Amino acid sequence: MMRKLLAACSGCLMVATVSAVMLSAGPARAQDAEAGKKVFNQCRACHVADQPTNRVGPNLVGLFGRKAGSVEGFNYSDALKNAGLTWDEENLSKYLKDPKGAIPGNKMAFAGVRKDDDLKNLIAYLKDATAK
Repeated sequence: MMRKLLAACSGCLMVATVSAVMLSAGPARAQDAEAGKKVFNQCRACHVADQPTNRVGPNLVGLFGRKAGSVEGFNYSDALKNAGLTWDEENLSKYLKDPKGAIPGNKMAFAGVRKDDDLKNLIAYLKDATAK
């Protein structure tokens, strides 16, 4: 009887352990574009991701691989025009985390995306939403 009880308990323990591991793996995903779409709501007042229309900020169509400060018809700061950057995941992550620190003198009035998960998710969303 005791062996059956121990076997049943160890089986439950294994199921509980596997379940806990599976549940904890969910939020640890590297990038989630759907969650990034929600983070992008902070950006919508100034930027359009999927149309070549400038607002207070430049449109983001074709963002990845584009030279910083190069959207036609948008009046960039000299700091951004002369930054010498091409937008890739690394440069964009640094910039969106701390715009004023990454490129001092730029005009973007945004404090930055502070949470690393939000930043990763935003980058995932931008990769999808800004593709030509």
